[in-house]
Amino acid sequence: MTDISPKPPIVTEVVIIGAGPCGLFQVFELGLLGMSCHVVDSLGSPGGQCMELYPDKPIYDIPALPVCGAQELVDRLLQQIAPFNAPLHLGQEVISCARREDGRFDIETIIGTRFDAGAVVIAGGVGSFQPRRIGVEGAEAFEGRNIHYRVRDAAQYHGKHLAIFGGGDSALDWVIDFAGKAASVTHIHRRPEFRAAPASVAKMQALVQAGVVNYLEGVADSLRPDGDRFAGINVKGSDGAMHAVDADHVFAFFGLHPKLGPIAEWGMELEKKALKVDTEKFQTSVPGIFAVGDINTYPGKKKLILSGFHEAALAAFAIQHHLFPAKKQFLQYTTTSPVMQKRLGVPH
Repeated sequence: MTDISPKPPIVTEVVIIGAGPCGLFQVFELGLLGMSCHVVDSLGSPGGQCMELYPDKPIYDIPALPVCGAQELVDRLLQQIAPFNAPLHLGQEVISCARREDGRFDIETIIGTRFDAGAVVIAGGVGSFQPRRIGVEGAEAFEGRNIHYRVRDAAQYHGKHLAIFGGGDSALDWVIDFAGKAASVTHIHRRPEFRAAPASVAKMQALVQAGVVNYLEGVADSLRPDGDRFAGINVKGSDGAMHAVDADHVFAFFGLHPKLGPIAEWGMELEKKALKVDTEKFQTSVPGIFAVGDINTYPGKKKLILSGFHEAALAAFAIQHHLFPAKKQFLQYTTTSPVMQKRLGVPH
């Protein structure tokens, strides 16, 4: 007879929900203090929202790295946490997290992986992302082939005719990036005001003036199929006229709907779809559940990777105190502490 009883839960000191930069750095900060953890993420690879949303865009505000791509940042973080051997459970959404009477947590993922954890860190960005769709009849049939909500492997669109919708940073960044590389770039935005950085707007307008980029003020009206082939899109201009735009690919950057998903049901205090935390421990309203990165909120909160790294450092000390209240805490430095250097595998 086959045994179909569930596997026993994985017992660990900490479960980190989210394998983005802040979740990965949390592994490092916990490891320095001698705590073990497991990391769970609904995405199939580590990197979180920066890998999902802007894999090809350079990041300029990581200390000591004047410029690095999202993949390089994630690779460096994985290298940094390698000494701590934290298992990554990828492609698994956490569907339940319940605090027991003894203060520990029962956690389960959508595929049945279970954990018995002393503390939980939620580093889930702003939840799972759903792009705001283009809203044109028949678009679903071409999504992923000719209609896109993000850019993966920019080089495959070089030499193609592109139509790019949107007035925010993503739209203008890609208009500027593809200008001169694509066969043609048509930028469409519904109004004369832009949400993007003024420098990007000025650069886009200069490209339009130079005839490198076409610009239309208007909204998507209908697709232009050529039999089964995608031929472009019709744009209803703000002047009321209809403009036929030839395009091999359409990119729509209308922003994303962040969805907290099951996290919203775990009893933590929320403010505008973010988890309220204190700035001493970065603990939520549920003792033992901490939150770092874009998913949390507190007075003065800034959604920067840098801020999330700082939050992870302070959360680690708070988690140590939560798990081991009798243990005396003192700050040690990786430059001088033999204990920390041993944990990091530094040769002596």
